[in-house]
Amino acid sequence: MEPFHYVNGVLFCEKLSLKQLAKEAGTPLYVYCRRAFEENYRRFDQAFAEIPHLICYAVKANANLGVLRLFREIGAGFDIASGGELFRTRQVGAEPQKIVFSGVGKTNSEIDYALNTNLLAFNVESPAELEAIEARGKFLNRAARISFRVNPDIDAETHPYVATGLQEHKFGVGIEEALSLYKFAASLPHLEVVGISCHIGSQITTIHPFLEAAQRIFKLVDELDQAGIRLKFVNLGGGLGIRYHNENPPGVEDLVKGLAPYFLRKDHTLILEPGRFLSASAGVLLTETLYVKKNNRRHFIIVDAAMTELIRPSLYQAYHEIWPVEQRPQADTFTADIVGPVCETSDFFARAREIQVTQRGDLLVILNAGAYGFCMSSNYNSRLKVAEVMVQNSSYQIVRKRETFEDLVRNEKQ
Repeated sequence: MEPFHYVNGVLFCEKLSLKQLAKEAGTPLYVYCRRAFEENYRRFDQAFAEIPHLICYAVKANANLGVLRLFREIGAGFDIASGGELFRTRQVGAEPQKIVFSGVGKTNSEIDYALNTNLLAFNVESPAELEAIEARGKFLNRAARISFRVNPDIDAETHPYVATGLQEHKFGVGIEEALSLYKFAASLPHLEVVGISCHIGSQITTIHPFLEAAQRIFKLVDELDQAGIRLKFVNLGGGLGIRYHNENPPGVEDLVKGLAPYFLRKDHTLILEPGRFLSASAGVLLTETLYVKKNNRRHFIIVDAAMTELIRPSLYQAYHEIWPVEQRPQADTFTADIVGPVCETSDFFARAREIQVTQRGDLLVILNAGAYGFCMSSNYNSRLKVAEVMVQNSSYQIVRKRETFEDLVRNEKQ
Protein backbone atom coordinates (compact mmCIF):
# COMPACT_ATOMS: atom_id res chain seq x y z
CA MET A 1 0.00 0.00 0.00
CA GLU A 2 1.27 3.46 -0.90
CA PRO A 3 1.96 5.74 2.09
CA PHE A 4 -0.60 8.29 0.79
CA HIS A 5 -3.74 6.64 -0.56
CA TYR A 6 -7.50 7.07 -0.81
CA VAL A 7 -10.01 5.22 1.36
CA ASN A 8 -13.65 5.76 0.32
CA GLY A 9 -12.65 8.93 -1.47
CA VAL A 10 -10.69 10.47 1.43
CA LEU A 11 -6.88 10.71 1.39
CA PHE A 12 -5.05 8.89 4.16
CA CYS A 13 -1.46 8.74 5.36
CA GLU A 14 -1.09 5.16 6.48
CA LYS A 15 -4.26 4.72 8.58
CA LEU A 16 -4.80 8.39 9.42
CA SER A 17 -7.26 10.61 7.56
CA LEU A 18 -5.67 13.83 6.34
CA LYS A 19 -9.04 15.51 6.66
CA GLN A 20 -9.08 14.70 10.36
CA LEU A 21 -5.40 15.65 10.69
CA ALA A 22 -6.09 19.09 9.20
CA LYS A 23 -8.84 19.66 11.77
CA GLU A 24 -6.56 18.74 14.66
CA ALA A 25 -3.19 20.17 13.58
CA GLY A 26 -4.22 22.96 11.19
CA THR A 27 -2.84 24.01 7.82
CA PRO A 28 -0.47 24.55 6.13
CA LEU A 29 1.12 21.41 7.50
CA TYR A 30 3.98 19.12 6.54
CA VAL A 31 2.89 15.50 6.92
CA TYR A 32 5.54 12.76 7.01
CA CYS A 33 4.98 9.01 6.79
CA ARG A 34 7.35 7.11 9.07
CA ARG A 35 6.93 3.86 7.13
CA ALA A 36 7.90 5.54 3.84
CA PHE A 37 11.19 6.83 5.29
CA GLU A 38 11.97 3.36 6.61
CA GLU A 39 11.08 1.56 3.38
CA ASN A 40 13.06 3.99 1.21
CA TYR A 41 16.15 3.55 3.39
CA ARG A 42 15.91 -0.22 3.57
CA ARG A 43 15.46 -0.51 -0.18
CA PHE A 44 18.63 1.52 -0.69
CA ASP A 45 20.56 -0.32 2.02
CA GLN A 46 19.54 -3.82 0.95
CA ALA A 47 20.33 -3.14 -2.70
CA PHE A 48 23.99 -2.65 -1.75
CA ALA A 49 24.09 -5.63 0.61
CA GLU A 50 26.89 -7.36 -1.34
CA ILE A 51 29.14 -4.28 -1.24
CA PRO A 52 30.73 -2.94 1.97
CA HIS A 53 28.95 0.39 2.31
CA LEU A 54 27.78 3.24 4.51
CA ILE A 55 24.67 5.24 3.67
CA CYS A 56 25.03 8.82 4.90
CA TYR A 57 21.66 10.54 4.66
CA ALA A 58 22.05 14.09 3.23
CA VAL A 59 20.75 16.20 6.11
CA LYS A 60 20.10 19.21 3.87
CA ALA A 61 17.14 17.37 2.28
CA ASN A 62 15.12 17.32 5.50
CA ALA A 63 16.78 18.23 8.79
CA ASN A 64 13.88 17.74 11.20
CA LEU A 65 15.11 16.07 14.39
CA GLY A 66 12.32 13.49 14.22
CA VAL A 67 13.44 12.51 10.72
CA LEU A 68 17.12 12.41 11.70
CA ARG A 69 16.41 10.32 14.80
CA LEU A 70 14.47 7.84 12.68
CA PHE A 71 17.33 7.45 10.21
CA ARG A 72 19.84 7.08 13.05
CA GLU A 73 17.71 4.36 14.63
CA ILE A 74 17.59 2.31 11.42
CA GLY A 75 21.33 2.53 10.85
CA ALA A 76 22.07 5.53 8.65
CA GLY A 77 25.04 7.83 8.87
CA PHE A 78 24.86 11.47 7.85
CA ASP A 79 26.26 13.83 5.24
CA ILE A 80 26.38 17.35 6.66
CA ALA A 81 27.13 20.73 5.08
CA SER A 82 27.31 23.07 8.11
CA GLY A 83 28.04 23.28 11.79
CA GLY A 84 24.31 23.53 12.39
CA GLU A 85 23.70 20.23 10.63
CA LEU A 86 26.47 18.66 12.71
CA PHE A 87 24.74 19.95 15.84
CA ARG A 88 21.44 18.47 14.71
CA THR A 89 22.94 15.03 14.07
CA ARG A 90 24.64 15.05 17.46
CA GLN A 91 21.33 16.01 19.09
CA VAL A 92 19.83 12.72 17.91
CA GLY A 93 22.83 10.65 19.01
CA ALA A 94 24.51 10.11 15.64
CA GLU A 95 27.80 8.21 15.78
CA PRO A 96 30.67 10.56 14.83
CA GLN A 97 32.25 7.78 12.76
CA LYS A 98 29.18 7.79 10.53
CA ILE A 99 29.31 11.53 9.71
CA VAL A 100 31.01 13.13 6.70
CA PHE A 101 31.34 16.91 6.37
CA SER A 102 30.86 18.42 2.89
CA GLY A 103 30.64 22.04 1.73
CA VAL A 104 32.85 24.57 -0.01
CA GLY A 105 32.94 27.19 2.77
CA LYS A 106 33.72 25.59 6.13
CA THR A 107 34.61 28.22 8.75
CA ASN A 108 37.31 27.82 11.39
CA SER A 109 34.68 27.36 14.09
CA GLU A 110 32.95 24.65 12.06
CA ILE A 111 36.27 22.89 11.42
CA ASP A 112 37.09 23.01 15.14
CA TYR A 113 33.66 21.66 16.04
CA ALA A 114 34.07 18.79 13.60
CA LEU A 115 37.62 18.01 14.77
CA ASN A 116 36.51 17.90 18.39
CA THR A 117 33.61 15.65 17.38
CA ASN A 118 36.05 13.25 15.71
CA LEU A 119 33.81 12.64 12.71
CA LEU A 120 34.59 10.18 9.94
CA ALA A 121 35.97 12.59 7.34
CA PHE A 122 36.00 16.06 5.88
CA ASN A 123 35.20 16.21 2.16
CA VAL A 124 37.81 18.83 1.25
CA GLU A 125 36.85 21.09 -1.66
CA SER A 126 39.88 23.34 -2.25
CA PRO A 127 43.61 23.68 -1.52
CA ALA A 128 42.83 26.65 0.73
CA GLU A 129 40.42 24.53 2.79
CA LEU A 130 43.06 21.81 3.08
CA GLU A 131 45.50 24.31 4.55
CA ALA A 132 42.86 25.61 6.95
CA ILE A 133 42.06 22.11 8.23
CA GLU A 134 45.75 21.35 8.68
CA ALA A 135 46.19 24.61 10.61
CA ARG A 136 43.22 23.94 12.89
CA GLY A 137 44.42 20.38 13.44
CA LYS A 138 47.81 21.70 14.51
CA PHE A 139 46.19 24.26 16.82
CA LEU A 140 43.99 21.61 18.48
CA ASN A 141 46.64 18.89 18.31
CA ARG A 142 44.27 16.63 16.40
CA ALA A 143 44.62 14.69 13.16
CA ALA A 144 41.85 15.36 10.65
CA ARG A 145 40.65 12.53 8.42
CA ILE A 146 40.09 13.86 4.93
CA SER A 147 38.79 12.97 1.51
CA PHE A 148 39.06 15.27 -1.46
CA ARG A 149 35.83 16.02 -3.25
CA VAL A 150 36.96 15.57 -6.83
CA ASN A 151 35.06 17.29 -9.61
CA PRO A 152 35.07 14.83 -12.54
CA ASP A 153 33.71 17.33 -15.10
CA ILE A 154 30.55 15.30 -15.75
CA ASP A 155 27.28 16.70 -17.07
CA ALA A 156 24.62 15.28 -14.74
CA GLU A 157 21.83 16.24 -17.19
CA THR A 158 19.72 17.85 -14.47
CA HIS A 159 18.49 21.34 -13.60
CA PRO A 160 21.48 23.74 -13.76
CA TYR A 161 20.87 24.91 -10.18
CA VAL A 162 21.43 21.40 -8.79
CA ALA A 163 24.25 20.29 -11.10
CA THR A 164 27.60 20.22 -9.29
CA GLY A 165 30.02 18.11 -11.33
CA LEU A 166 31.29 20.42 -14.10
CA GLN A 167 34.46 22.50 -14.06
CA GLU A 168 32.37 25.67 -14.12
CA HIS A 169 30.82 24.80 -10.75
CA LYS A 170 32.16 25.90 -7.36
CA PHE A 171 32.34 22.39 -5.96
CA GLY A 172 35.37 20.19 -5.44
CA VAL A 173 38.87 20.15 -6.89
CA GLY A 174 39.62 19.49 -10.53
CA ILE A 175 40.37 15.87 -11.31
CA GLU A 176 43.56 16.93 -13.10
CA GLU A 177 45.00 18.49 -9.92
CA ALA A 178 43.79 15.84 -7.49
CA LEU A 179 46.86 13.58 -7.57
CA SER A 180 49.26 16.35 -6.61
CA LEU A 181 46.90 17.54 -3.87
CA TYR A 182 46.69 14.03 -2.44
CA LYS A 183 50.49 13.79 -2.36
CA PHE A 184 50.70 17.15 -0.60
CA ALA A 185 48.00 16.18 1.91
CA ALA A 186 49.76 12.89 2.69
CA SER A 187 52.87 14.86 3.67
CA LEU A 188 51.10 17.02 6.26
CA PRO A 189 51.37 15.90 9.91
CA HIS A 190 47.85 16.74 11.06
CA LEU A 191 45.97 15.11 8.18
CA GLU A 192 45.07 11.49 7.54
CA VAL A 193 44.04 10.77 3.97
CA VAL A 194 41.24 8.19 4.09
CA GLY A 195 39.12 8.55 0.98
CA ILE A 196 37.91 10.23 -2.16
CA SER A 197 34.55 11.90 -2.73
CA CYS A 198 32.48 12.82 -5.76
CA HIS A 199 29.00 14.32 -6.09
CA ILE A 200 27.83 15.42 -9.54
CA GLY A 201 24.36 16.79 -8.82
CA SER A 202 20.82 16.11 -7.72
CA GLN A 203 17.63 14.72 -9.31
CA ILE A 204 19.65 12.78 -11.91
CA THR A 205 17.33 10.66 -14.02
CA THR A 206 19.76 8.64 -16.15
CA ILE A 207 22.36 6.13 -14.99
CA HIS A 208 25.27 6.92 -17.28
CA PRO A 209 26.48 10.11 -15.52
CA PHE A 210 26.98 8.06 -12.34
CA LEU A 211 28.88 5.37 -14.20
CA GLU A 212 31.01 7.84 -16.11
CA ALA A 213 31.91 9.60 -12.86
CA ALA A 214 32.76 6.26 -11.18
CA GLN A 215 35.01 5.32 -14.09
CA ARG A 216 36.98 8.56 -13.78
CA ILE A 217 37.16 8.37 -9.99
CA PHE A 218 38.47 4.79 -9.99
CA LYS A 219 41.08 5.67 -12.59
CA LEU A 220 42.33 8.23 -10.08
CA VAL A 221 42.10 5.67 -7.26
CA ASP A 222 44.42 3.39 -9.27
CA GLU A 223 46.88 6.26 -9.74
CA LEU A 224 46.80 6.95 -6.01
CA ASP A 225 47.47 3.27 -5.30
CA GLN A 226 50.51 3.41 -7.55
CA ALA A 227 51.71 6.48 -5.65
CA GLY A 228 51.43 4.61 -2.34
CA ILE A 229 48.26 6.40 -1.20
CA ARG A 230 45.75 3.70 -0.35
CA LEU A 231 42.24 4.82 0.47
CA LYS A 232 39.63 3.26 2.74
CA PHE A 233 36.54 4.97 1.35
CA VAL A 234 35.17 5.89 -2.06
CA ASN A 235 32.26 8.31 -1.66
CA LEU A 236 30.14 8.59 -4.80
CA GLY A 237 27.64 11.04 -3.31
CA GLY A 238 23.93 11.04 -3.96
CA GLY A 239 21.67 12.56 -6.58
CA LEU A 240 19.56 9.59 -7.70
CA GLY A 241 16.35 11.11 -9.00
CA ILE A 242 12.73 10.31 -8.20
CA ARG A 243 9.54 10.54 -10.22
CA TYR A 244 7.82 13.89 -9.68
CA HIS A 245 5.80 13.89 -12.91
CA ASN A 246 6.86 12.13 -16.10
CA GLU A 247 10.50 11.34 -15.30
CA ASN A 248 11.70 7.76 -15.62
CA PRO A 249 14.69 7.63 -13.25
CA PRO A 250 16.80 4.50 -12.88
CA GLY A 251 16.20 2.30 -9.88
CA VAL A 252 18.73 1.90 -7.12
CA GLU A 253 19.22 -1.65 -8.42
CA ASP A 254 20.51 -0.19 -11.70
CA LEU A 255 23.03 1.88 -9.75
CA VAL A 256 24.22 -1.20 -7.86
CA LYS A 257 24.64 -3.15 -11.09
CA GLY A 258 26.78 -0.39 -12.56
CA LEU A 259 28.97 0.16 -9.50
CA ALA A 260 29.44 -3.42 -8.32
CA PRO A 261 32.32 -4.29 -10.68
CA TYR A 262 34.45 -1.53 -9.18
CA PHE A 263 33.85 -2.46 -5.56
CA LEU A 264 33.98 -6.22 -5.96
CA ARG A 265 37.55 -5.94 -7.25
CA LYS A 266 38.67 -3.27 -4.78
CA ASP A 267 39.06 -3.17 -1.03
CA HIS A 268 37.11 0.03 -0.41
CA THR A 269 33.99 0.87 1.54
CA LEU A 270 31.42 2.65 -0.61
CA ILE A 271 29.85 5.77 0.90
CA LEU A 272 26.62 7.10 -0.59
CA GLU A 273 24.81 10.32 0.32
CA PRO A 274 21.15 10.02 -0.75
CA GLY A 275 18.76 12.70 0.45
CA ARG A 276 15.84 13.22 -1.92
CA PHE A 277 15.55 9.50 -2.69
CA LEU A 278 15.04 8.70 0.99
CA SER A 279 12.79 11.56 2.03
CA ALA A 280 10.87 13.18 -0.85
CA SER A 281 8.08 10.62 -1.25
CA ALA A 282 7.63 10.36 2.52
CA GLY A 283 6.18 13.85 2.86
CA VAL A 284 3.34 16.03 1.60
CA LEU A 285 2.37 19.64 2.18
CA LEU A 286 -1.27 19.83 3.31
CA THR A 287 -2.99 23.11 2.47
CA GLU A 288 -6.48 24.62 2.52
CA THR A 289 -8.19 26.54 -0.27
CA LEU A 290 -8.83 30.16 0.72
CA TYR A 291 -10.41 31.53 -2.45
CA VAL A 292 -11.16 30.66 -6.06
CA LYS A 293 -10.68 33.65 -8.34
CA LYS A 294 -11.23 34.34 -12.04
CA ASN A 295 -9.22 37.07 -13.73
CA ASN A 296 -9.27 37.69 -17.49
CA ARG A 297 -10.46 34.16 -18.20
CA ARG A 298 -7.70 32.69 -16.01
CA HIS A 299 -8.61 30.80 -12.85
CA PHE A 300 -6.63 30.94 -9.63
CA ILE A 301 -6.94 28.65 -6.63
CA ILE A 302 -5.48 30.60 -3.72
CA VAL A 303 -4.34 28.35 -0.86
CA ASP A 304 -2.95 29.06 2.59
CA ALA A 305 0.49 27.60 1.78
CA ALA A 306 2.99 29.65 -0.21
CA MET A 307 6.48 29.74 -1.66
CA THR A 308 7.56 30.42 1.93
CA GLU A 309 6.63 26.81 2.70
CA LEU A 310 7.67 25.11 -0.58
CA ILE A 311 9.91 27.16 -2.85
CA ARG A 312 10.84 24.44 -5.37
CA PRO A 313 8.22 25.40 -8.01
CA SER A 314 9.35 29.04 -7.86
CA LEU A 315 13.07 28.36 -7.66
CA TYR A 316 13.46 25.35 -9.95
CA GLN A 317 10.21 25.44 -11.94
CA ALA A 318 9.67 22.05 -10.30
CA TYR A 319 6.55 20.00 -10.90
CA HIS A 320 4.71 18.51 -7.91
CA GLU A 321 1.52 16.52 -8.26
CA ILE A 322 -1.40 18.04 -6.36
CA TRP A 323 -4.27 15.89 -5.11
CA PRO A 324 -7.57 16.77 -3.44
CA VAL A 325 -7.96 15.35 0.05
CA GLU A 326 -11.57 14.49 -0.81
CA GLN A 327 -12.37 13.03 -4.22
CA ARG A 328 -15.65 13.99 -5.89
CA PRO A 329 -16.06 11.55 -8.80
CA GLN A 330 -18.93 13.48 -10.41
CA ALA A 331 -17.29 16.88 -10.10
CA ASP A 332 -15.99 18.74 -13.14
CA THR A 333 -12.38 19.68 -13.63
CA PHE A 334 -11.02 22.99 -14.82
CA THR A 335 -7.67 24.57 -15.54
CA ALA A 336 -6.25 26.82 -12.85
CA ASP A 337 -3.08 28.26 -11.36
CA ILE A 338 -2.61 27.08 -7.78
CA VAL A 339 -1.00 29.94 -5.90
CA GLY A 340 -0.23 31.22 -2.42
CA PRO A 341 -0.87 34.51 -0.58
CA VAL A 342 2.68 35.93 -0.81
CA CYS A 343 3.06 39.22 -2.69
CA GLU A 344 5.17 37.78 -5.52
CA THR A 345 4.11 36.56 -8.95
CA SER A 346 6.57 33.72 -8.40
CA ASP A 347 4.42 32.45 -5.51
CA PHE A 348 2.82 29.46 -7.22
CA PHE A 349 2.68 25.68 -6.95
CA ALA A 350 1.27 24.92 -10.38
CA ARG A 351 0.51 26.76 -13.63
CA ALA A 352 -2.44 25.83 -15.85
CA ARG A 353 -3.08 22.63 -13.94
CA GLU A 354 -6.15 20.48 -14.54
CA ILE A 355 -7.85 20.07 -11.18
CA GLN A 356 -11.19 19.03 -9.80
CA VAL A 357 -13.50 21.94 -8.95
CA THR A 358 -12.32 23.40 -5.67
CA GLN A 359 -14.12 25.72 -3.29
CA ARG A 360 -13.24 27.64 -0.17
CA GLY A 361 -12.27 25.23 2.60
CA ASP A 362 -11.30 22.33 0.34
CA LEU A 363 -8.02 20.63 1.23
CA LEU A 364 -5.20 19.83 -1.21
CA VAL A 365 -1.92 17.99 -0.79
CA ILE A 366 1.29 18.73 -2.67
CA LEU A 367 3.13 15.45 -3.13
CA ASN A 368 6.83 14.54 -2.88
CA ALA A 369 7.44 17.44 -0.51
CA GLY A 370 9.48 15.53 2.07
CA ALA A 371 12.76 16.74 0.57
CA TYR A 372 13.79 20.38 0.16
CA GLY A 373 10.45 21.50 1.52
CA PHE A 374 10.37 22.74 5.09
CA CYS A 375 14.18 23.01 5.26
CA MET A 376 14.10 25.73 2.56
CA SER A 377 11.14 27.58 4.08
CA SER A 378 11.31 31.17 5.28
CA ASN A 379 9.51 33.91 7.18
CA TYR A 380 9.18 36.15 4.12
CA ASN A 381 6.14 38.44 4.42
CA SER A 382 6.48 37.69 8.18
CA ARG A 383 4.71 34.40 7.63
CA LEU A 384 4.92 31.86 10.43
CA LYS A 385 6.80 28.63 9.80
CA VAL A 386 4.41 25.72 9.74
CA ALA A 387 4.18 22.59 11.88
CA GLU A 388 5.57 19.19 10.89
CA VAL A 389 3.98 15.91 11.96
CA MET A 390 5.15 12.30 11.73
CA VAL A 391 2.44 9.71 11.11
CA GLN A 392 2.70 6.11 12.23
CA ASN A 393 -0.28 3.83 11.61
CA SER A 394 -3.34 5.76 12.86
CA SER A 395 -1.57 8.24 15.14
CA TYR A 396 0.76 11.17 14.70
CA GLN A 397 3.39 13.10 16.60
CA ILE A 398 4.08 16.81 16.19
CA VAL A 399 7.81 16.86 15.41
CA ARG A 400 7.91 20.63 15.02
CA LYS A 401 5.45 23.07 16.55
CA ARG A 402 3.82 25.76 14.47
CA GLU A 403 5.44 29.15 15.06
CA THR A 404 3.63 31.93 16.89
CA PHE A 405 3.83 35.69 16.36
CA GLU A 406 6.01 35.82 19.47
CA ASP A 407 8.45 33.36 17.85
CA LEU A 408 8.60 35.65 14.84
CA VAL A 409 10.16 38.54 16.80
CA ARG A 410 11.78 36.66 19.66
CA ASN A 411 15.37 37.49 18.69
CA GLU A 412 14.75 41.08 17.63
CA LYS A 413 15.16 44.28 19.64
CA GLN A 414 13.14 47.46 19.19
